[in-house]
Amino acid sequence: MQYALSLTIFGFLYISSLYGQEEHNYPSVITPNVGSLPWTMDGDIKVYHLIAEPIRREFAPGFWVNCWGYNGSSPGPTIEAVEGDRVRIFVTNKLNEPTSVHWHGIILPNGMDGVVGLTQKAILPGETFKYEFTLKQNGTFMYHPHADEMFQIAMGMEGFFIIHPRQGEDPPIDRDFALFLHEWRIPMGAKTPIPFEMLDFNLFTFNSILYPSIESLVVKTGDRVRIRFGNVMMGTHPIHLHGHEFFVTRRGAKRLPPAAQYSEVTVLVASGETRDIEFIADNPGDWALHCHKSHHTMNQMQHDLPNLTGINKQGIDERIKQFFPNFMGLMTINGMNDMFEMYGSSKMMEMGGKMKYPANLSPIGNPGPFGVIEMGGMFTIFKVRDNLTSYVDPGWYQHPPGTVAESIGNRMDTISPASPNAPFKRNPVSWFSKEEAQKERRQENANWMLSKPEDSMGGHMHGMK
Repeated sequence: MQYALSLTIFGFLYISSLYGQEEHNYPSVITPNVGSLPWTMDGDIKVYHLIAEPIRREFAPGFWVNCWGYNGSSPGPTIEAVEGDRVRIFVTNKLNEPTSVHWHGIILPNGMDGVVGLTQKAILPGETFKYEFTLKQNGTFMYHPHADEMFQIAMGMEGFFIIHPRQGEDPPIDRDFALFLHEWRIPMGAKTPIPFEMLDFNLFTFNSILYPSIESLVVKTGDRVRIRFGNVMMGTHPIHLHGHEFFVTRRGAKRLPPAAQYSEVTVLVASGETRDIEFIADNPGDWALHCHKSHHTMNQMQHDLPNLTGINKQGIDERIKQFFPNFMGLMTINGMNDMFEMYGSSKMMEMGGKMKYPANLSPIGNPGPFGVIEMGGMFTIFKVRDNLTSYVDPGWYQHPPGTVAESIGNRMDTISPASPNAPFKRNPVSWFSKEEAQKERRQENANWMLSKPEDSMGGHMHGMK
């Protein structure tokens, strides 16, 4: 499989601008699991070549998906250039249907905008088209088809087009990352996404990769970091970074003036939008970076299953195994933890082929330094380390003594009743009426998780009688 390679020299991309401007060193944009698109020079013109083609993408170990993309990748390789550059981009169509490329958010001549039927003819299978224009902006932009958009974009045809400022960065950036957000509908056991899905997506990815295969974002303590996000799919994603506050510096094209930049810990990236965030990495550790919609950090979930939460399952597993000896046991009875432990623990991973999994199953939990990491999907790890000599993944964070939360068992007596941290004593009368308060007291010791299905669900299973 042909993957685009980053043109890097010690992690930096040497980019010169036109019109006699001073040359600058820019940090090469790091697009995890993707890379940047090489170019050649034809006089003063930077020349790129994109190939639209079917690909197979390994979302996670052993989990292969039939996608469409560019140059062997989904998203396609990141195009990097400098404000003022003149670029020539050849696009070759190796799909079995017509396509085009739209340069999302970029100001250019109308005939270069890439909308089939409106501004150009379609690029037929086997054809190569030439796009050529001068870059008048800087910032985070995208490219994607404007031909059979619903199908082609849903199959993974998208990429970043990043234009560096001609005057350089102020302040300069040390580590510059780019993450494309995408959502998929891939039934369990299937390899081909359902491109005409509109609402019920069950896989969510950074750069078309699931954790643990997504590369971690590795930085040194004190680095000034930029993370760019792009989204051309249907959903909206609130992306949350642990352990740091950041400034939103771009909402689309132009950089926000300092007075308009705002501090956040979660940035919302809607369809058709890009966002840039910047901050100083000043808090060492392994920090989660993820979409804050809880379903978006899960993998291949299905929503047409009965709700078994709270059911007393005593004896049920044994009865089912009489008919299905390989039955793995009922889960989601007391939450999802059983499922994470079953599929995501180191012990189960080592068993490998001894477990009978559905074919082409995405990960459900992965081993971490303290047990199973229960998030996947649109999730990766932002790794901050002191005294790094390279940006190779340093492994798990080694916590200084006394800085990890730990169990004190069931010894509630260790918390002094006189302490301000003593357990809160419930007031038996709140905004309820006295009658409701009395009912509340009668029921407060009942464990509804040990009830019968009809007690806890009123005879309903997942909303159905």
